[in-house]
Amino acid sequence: MLTDQELLRYSRQILLQQVDIDGQLRLKHGRALIIGLGGLGAPVALYLAAAGVGELHVADFDTVDLTNLQRQIIHDTDSVGQTKVDSALRRLSAINPQIKLVAHRSALDADSLAAAVAAVDVVLDCSDNFSTREAVNAACVAANKPLISGAAIRLEGQLSVFDPRRAESPCYHCLYGHGSDTELTCSEAGVVGPLVGLVGSLQALEALKLLAGFGEPLVGRLLLIDALTTRFRELRVKRDPGCSVCGPQHG
Repeated sequence: MLTDQELLRYSRQILLQQVDIDGQLRLKHGRALIIGLGGLGAPVALYLAAAGVGELHVADFDTVDLTNLQRQIIHDTDSVGQTKVDSALRRLSAINPQIKLVAHRSALDADSLAAAVAAVDVVLDCSDNFSTREAVNAACVAANKPLISGAAIRLEGQLSVFDPRRAESPCYHCLYGHGSDTELTCSEAGVVGPLVGLVGSLQALEALKLLAGFGEPLVGRLLLIDALTTRFRELRVKRDPGCSVCGPQHG
């Protein structure tokens, strides 16, 4: 059950008929893995902690750099030089000491990634490179866990939800194929801070919907954000029956 303190802390959320007490209890018993504690992972972690998701598993092997602070709002000036995980744990504990925090400070290899994904209910990919996204997608498909994937660079962002529990849902590989690791990173191309905040906030919203069981998740749809003109577009994405990751021959 929810304690009196929890009822008070989450009262504005509980007031929503789509959430209510039952939804808040589902969040309390929910477990989320956040891969990457940079521009996307920062708002994801902050909002999921504040919303009362019972277990947050956070993974990042990097340290905080001064150039991160323009957009990675979970970190502050005193965090420079610290691991991003330790910096985030300090902030998340201060926001909500009632939740459980699980730290992954090393890069996740195939085995540790599979174990980390299997231990949670939903995975949020907040990484910044294609090879990590591919590996996370494959682990989610293998474990039958929903994946919330976001990306942002320069003044463009995108977001989608891949849920292997749904027969009609594509996976990340269906949409992007083999991609390319030659794509530019934010350190090379730049990015505006509020854009990653927007994409990360939407990722957190999708996670709350999946965990609490309300609304319509962004499955089979790709949301494209043009920050320069403040325009949003939505593309339909179909499952590839011949996908080498989620196709029937690999299921």
